[in-house]
Amino acid sequence: MKLLKLGNKVVEIPIIQGGMGVGISSSSLAGAVAAQGAVGIISTAQLGYDEDNFDKNQNKCNLHAIGKHIKKAKEIAGGNGLVGVNVMVALKHFKEHVRTAAEAGADVIICGAGLPMELPQIIDDMDAESRPAIAPIVSSAKAANLVLKMWDRHYSRTADFLVIEGPKAGGHLGFSLEQLDGYKDKALDYDSEIIEIIKVKSFFEEKYGKEIPVIVAGGIFDEEDIRHVIGLGADGVQIASRFVATQECDASDAYKKAYVQAGDEDITIVKSPVGMPGRALNNKFIKDNQLCRKKITKCYNCLEKCNPAKVPYCITEALINAVKGNIDEGLIFCGSNVGRIKEITTVKELVDQLKCAFDDKYPTH
Repeated sequence: MKLLKLGNKVVEIPIIQGGMGVGISSSSLAGAVAAQGAVGIISTAQLGYDEDNFDKNQNKCNLHAIGKHIKKAKEIAGGNGLVGVNVMVALKHFKEHVRTAAEAGADVIICGAGLPMELPQIIDDMDAESRPAIAPIVSSAKAANLVLKMWDRHYSRTADFLVIEGPKAGGHLGFSLEQLDGYKDKALDYDSEIIEIIKVKSFFEEKYGKEIPVIVAGGIFDEEDIRHVIGLGADGVQIASRFVATQECDASDAYKKAYVQAGDEDITIVKSPVGMPGRALNNKFIKDNQLCRKKITKCYNCLEKCNPAKVPYCITEALINAVKGNIDEGLIFCGSNVGRIKEITTVKELVDQLKCAFDDKYPTH
């Protein structure tokens, strides 16, 4: 199997486990994925939710947790694979999260929920050997072109890799409701968009004399899905939802059980305080919120642009409730294929199953 190069980092298996906050993908899951030779990702979003004093000083707890969980994940990985972070651009302390993760030894930093226009500036003063590989999450050729042009013009560099997140992803989505309907009804073809994004990056590959691997995310469930996007020109995949239903996932058993029991009819698109649509399970929390907005009594200082008096709910409180197992009062993000998940497995079993899909393009040595 051909090695995948992300910046100056190399990974054996071209699978990235998607970042899932709050606390769904922490050190246990990320470390277990890296231990199998793939890329384990820790979400930094309110990562310190279970730290002492979180109620009074969220930022301090989150920054401490970033370093702690990267260290723990690398210990679990035992020198295998890569350990990285997903940092939401929409976070109030976005730059601090990126810098803290880089200094803690994150191998890769992936940024979504907004376009990370200033990401290179945060870490480019670091030694080249210790500097993490960086990638934006994009959902359109237009977005990819904007980010890569910005990085080229202002920082004289380009992305180490690109994550293309499609309309079938879980959590926050880089699409309007009209676009989501178009892709669902097949009036729009996302394969064409993937091909256009790959065309965009070719100019910057030639200019900087380096390959920019493309990782496709959103709706990747099995080997057939992987082979399909590899056929479009992708170099690897990012998968999130399937890793929730593993023994090593950091979520509560109740959270995992909700995934296993979910059907296609239980999936809905919600309005997120982040300002984007999000895909989640249509549980009691969502239904109650549609009937009557719950008054927000405490702000957790998570989002750069958030007015507690106007947002539909407190996303931090909802996600903390979910990860701890208070499902009826929690927000459970999920991908479009959650209904196909029928059992709890292990990270090793899942990675062993999925990595076979790469043998067609990357024959075993």
